[in-house]
Amino acid sequence: MTLISKIALTLIKGVGHVTAKNLLATFGEADSIFKASKDALMQVPGVGAGIAAQILETDALEEASRQLRFLEKHKIETLFFKDDNYPRRLRECPDAPIILYYKGTADLNHARVVSIVGTRRATEYGKMLCRQLAETLRSYNVLVVSGLAYGIDIAAHKESLANEIPTIGVLGHGLDRIYPSMHKTIAQGMLRNGGLLTEFPLNTLPDRENFPKRNRIIAGIADVTIVVEATSKGGALITADIAGSYNRDVFAFPGRTTDEYSQGCNFLIKTNRAGLLNHARDLVYYLGWDDPHRKSAERQLKLPVGLSLEELSIVQVLRDAPAMVDEIAIKTTLQQSKLAIHLLSLEMQGVLTSLPGNVYRLN
Repeated sequence: MTLISKIALTLIKGVGHVTAKNLLATFGEADSIFKASKDALMQVPGVGAGIAAQILETDALEEASRQLRFLEKHKIETLFFKDDNYPRRLRECPDAPIILYYKGTADLNHARVVSIVGTRRATEYGKMLCRQLAETLRSYNVLVVSGLAYGIDIAAHKESLANEIPTIGVLGHGLDRIYPSMHKTIAQGMLRNGGLLTEFPLNTLPDRENFPKRNRIIAGIADVTIVVEATSKGGALITADIAGSYNRDVFAFPGRTTDEYSQGCNFLIKTNRAGLLNHARDLVYYLGWDDPHRKSAERQLKLPVGLSLEELSIVQVLRDAPAMVDEIAIKTTLQQSKLAIHLLSLEMQGVLTSLPGNVYRLN
């Protein structure tokens, strides 16, 4: 399956991510889609006569070839959703893009990924919270994700760089530009310690409708989303809702009831859509992260005698870091029903502890 065909599939008008995945499931390879007959295409769920005609008549292959030349020239990676280096957390989401474009140095499958979002009109209170978050998280080997926008986003990126934390900016446009342009210097620093990521091909303008789409990547790529400041409406609340729909942890910092830019955070907490953070250290506690100053080699885990092979496989997964149930199931290949029984047994034996958000850690 050529990379040109994969890119071309995303350039066809009317073919979204779900339809593209249906096409790939039917034909196996992207190359075969462009060689299929109209009748064969129309057998695919979501493909009618109009979309079939678009596939047969498209010039997407030529455009994809032009795009690939630019990508190779500027050393931009193309991540297909079946590739090993595609963000595994994002791949679990039903509306994950089939193609991502990435330039940077950070591992998108970092052990701990935290998304930080908020208003574009950050107050000094919000900036202080971003600083506090970065100063606390720098010892916990995290990757920070945000959207490179004004306000809380850029504050999160700046503080991450200042604390030598790798940070990823998820863009609402192609990688042939930076928006807003005044963030170019920060973006260049992120390329050295972090990176820039987008689902949008070259020549995509930063149109308003792109940013809600961008928000689902910010939510889906991370273990947890933190809302620092937010009004009663806006992109931060959209991102929080999306993260909740993906069964990811969401936390928010509260503010005074009279503060406009805390209304959204207070609402999330009041409606149990987000956990309350009084300090960045609360996040470390809720997620069950170990003392970062204690070397893993120094930790001697005493296991009860007689653990089954399945239970030992669970322990092995949790040795490096706490994990969500879905991640444990994938790595151990255990069925959810059997996994639940083993997790309960290990908890009762004092081997592990369950944490909020379906997360487990070793004791």
